[in-house]
Amino acid sequence: MAEPHTHDTVLVVDFGAQYAKLIARRVREARVKSEIVPADSPPAALSRPDVKALIFSGGPASVNVEGAPTIDPGVYDLGLPILGICYGHQLVARQLGGVVSGSGAGEYGPARLRITAPDAALFGDLPADSDVWMSHFDSVTAVPPGFRATAKSDGSPVAAMESTERRIHTVQFHPEVSHTARGQEILKHFLFHVAGCRSTWTPTSIIEEQVEKVRQAVGPTGKVLCALSGGVDSAVAATLVHKAIGDRLTCVFVDHGLLRKDEAEQVEETFVGNLEIDLVHVKAQDRFQDQLGGVTDPEEKRRIIGETFIRVFEEVARDHQDAKFLVQGTLYPDVIESGPKGAAKIKSHHNVGGLPDDMDVELVEPLRELFKDEVRAVGTELGLPEEIVWRQPFPGPGLAVRIIGEITQERLGILREADAIVRDELHKAGLEREIWQAFAVLPAVRSVGVMGDERTYGYPVVVRAVTSDDAMTADWARLPHDLLARLSSRIINEVPGVNRVVYDISPKPPATIEWE
Repeated sequence: MAEPHTHDTVLVVDFGAQYAKLIARRVREARVKSEIVPADSPPAALSRPDVKALIFSGGPASVNVEGAPTIDPGVYDLGLPILGICYGHQLVARQLGGVVSGSGAGEYGPARLRITAPDAALFGDLPADSDVWMSHFDSVTAVPPGFRATAKSDGSPVAAMESTERRIHTVQFHPEVSHTARGQEILKHFLFHVAGCRSTWTPTSIIEEQVEKVRQAVGPTGKVLCALSGGVDSAVAATLVHKAIGDRLTCVFVDHGLLRKDEAEQVEETFVGNLEIDLVHVKAQDRFQDQLGGVTDPEEKRRIIGETFIRVFEEVARDHQDAKFLVQGTLYPDVIESGPKGAAKIKSHHNVGGLPDDMDVELVEPLRELFKDEVRAVGTELGLPEEIVWRQPFPGPGLAVRIIGEITQERLGILREADAIVRDELHKAGLEREIWQAFAVLPAVRSVGVMGDERTYGYPVVVRAVTSDDAMTADWARLPHDLLARLSSRIINEVPGVNRVVYDISPKPPATIEWE
């Protein structure tokens, strides 16, 4: 059987930087595979045949304080090209014999970079002066033996340095952030001119590689189950596995009655009607509603929904006891945050909410090397409809965590209609791809209003729209006032029981994106 394609890989060594993930994403935008590894990785772990270069990330510490993150000096003997960024720049200087000093004043935000060596490998045809983004207190004041300074700024006498013989290049500024003019060009100069990487990390190559990996893992006769939520991650994972093994995949879609308007029908139409994937559609709305009756505590709601889902999934799994594999839409940020995963036997997993101990299945995670934007690109390449590929993140407990207080059919109906209007108006405004999430929330209060010269006592609806890169932090979206006016008018006029609309302008932190 053919071996899966091996991509040239760049390892981003994480020294605690807030931008480590962004560096990895920028490398992938250049169509080169990247992975994030901890700073305490031994040299042997970094010298895999597919690894073509290392990037040392920034970090919050000073290289001169006791206990500051460091790396095994043996890494410099591997002969791999190295790009040091910010803290990585200072660490290279300090470990290889240069001097890093506190200047008495830091350099934060925009700065003017002046290139002092126009032939430097990283700078190519960049102008002699350009805008960059700095974030540092210490500075490199003397380069190590065998290095030369290639740029400076007002706060950095050595804002960049290089040793072409050792293929080590470092910069004090952050080329990965958008505030650095032509920063992506600098990264590309390192990837292609210094490290000689091939740009093979494309949606097509990812699909080909993962299809082959799935076939090897499952074998010629293995049967596979997939817990399908309707979200983009599980949808793309299921479609990719189906491409690999065809009708040996069975998808299980548990409708808990807490979905958005028309969502269940859309999922069924996509996977059965268009993609012809075997789908078990479990309509368990009444079962979930019975369990949730009278419950108001948000954590208790989550516990009930998670446990009931497991029980329903168990029942379906018993009817498919020949299925020894389970597909999940785990993404690379999940892997980064939870650390390397070990055995494939599953006892519990956050993506499904905790599977029972006695389920003897192996895990298939075809997206575990991908970021969300890459998953969307793969989904588009696989032919999934746009409404699935660009579906906004939706919590597993569904509308239950957007209804404050008790969940009733009446309140679900109100929220569904209001939420559909929010999403419809966002679509009409062409803002779907700019907004991370936009939805409606139904609080557990009522307020006085006037409609048709009569007093009303109806629900307010809260509109929540946020921008984010990864949901770790988020800011409230500055929606146009005319759009907010249309949202308010439509929700009040079209959704019975609502007489007031408010807009949530809380960032995360201190608030969360969801309300419960």
